[in-house]
Amino acid sequence: MIMNFRAWISGSFIAAAFCCLADDGSTAYNFLDVTSSSRVYGLGGINISLIDDDINLIEQNPAFLGPELGKQVGVNYMRYLGDSDFAGVRYGMAAGEKSAWAVAVQYFGYGEIRGTDETGADIGSFSPKDIYVAGTFGHDITDRLRGGITLKAIYSSYESYTAFAMATDLGISYFDSDRDLSLSLVITNLGGQLKRFNDVYDRLPVDVRLGWTQGLGPYPFRISVTAWNLTKWHLPYTDAGDGSADTMPEEKDSFGSNLLRHLVFGMEFMPADAFYVGLGYNYKTRTDMSAYSRTFLSGMSMCAGFNANRFSIGGAVAQPHSGAMTFMFNLRMTL
Repeated sequence: MIMNFRAWISGSFIAAAFCCLADDGSTAYNFLDVTSSSRVYGLGGINISLIDDDINLIEQNPAFLGPELGKQVGVNYMRYLGDSDFAGVRYGMAAGEKSAWAVAVQYFGYGEIRGTDETGADIGSFSPKDIYVAGTFGHDITDRLRGGITLKAIYSSYESYTAFAMATDLGISYFDSDRDLSLSLVITNLGGQLKRFNDVYDRLPVDVRLGWTQGLGPYPFRISVTAWNLTKWHLPYTDAGDGSADTMPEEKDSFGSNLLRHLVFGMEFMPADAFYVGLGYNYKTRTDMSAYSRTFLSGMSMCAGFNANRFSIGGAVAQPHSGAMTFMFNLRMTL
């Protein structure tokens, strides 16, 4: 079983890497990159190497799923930009001493939008939404190495238009408990549309990600660095300046800006096993919200949580733009 899984995961990663290296076009379905974990959201929105006994984390890396998460239920809710509300539930089941399964449903609702025809006449309102159903399998390859796979069926409905897609995430995670060190590799959203909105084919946001998390020995701190968007080096953005009449928007595409837009930084303070506080910084989020009215907090996020034996609660907050405050809530229970 272990040898077969090793061969399968190795072959899958090699094939997927070639697909990702060839992917340099624009994509749709970017809601798939919005995390459902408040802890991850508070640590910058992307983190594939954070090891903990929390089923909400496996959305970031299917290799986080193991038998220790059996009978866990995770619930999430997020108040996102505008009138958007996201919510979901996830459940894990042990499969022997080295494997586990999990199922999940995630909903992305974008509020009510007024519809008009080609003349501008009001034709009523509609509520666009995206939903995916996911199944995850994780398996211990060695005492320190675990692999996992997630399969997602994605349904989208925008007014009278609907679409259906399938996506796969592949993950592998290395954890050394003696050094409190975690290293991970994830390839996300391999797949494509089976039913299109119209004649245009929308591509999924395929990505390669690397993650590193390190505890600081006797100190109650843990730091994480995640590299993402590794299928494309150039990630230029437009700087709006200070908003004055004399300021013209300027495209930024320097080595430093490209490097930082591929990195997400996170730090946790854990004075006790039952409590944590986290802070994250995502430079890409800050520069994507590059209007002069952004605040000092743009790109930063914060989280906190409380853990008990069979119960945990967590929350996160971020302000990507001066006019948009986002909140996220997680609940985890062991039945």
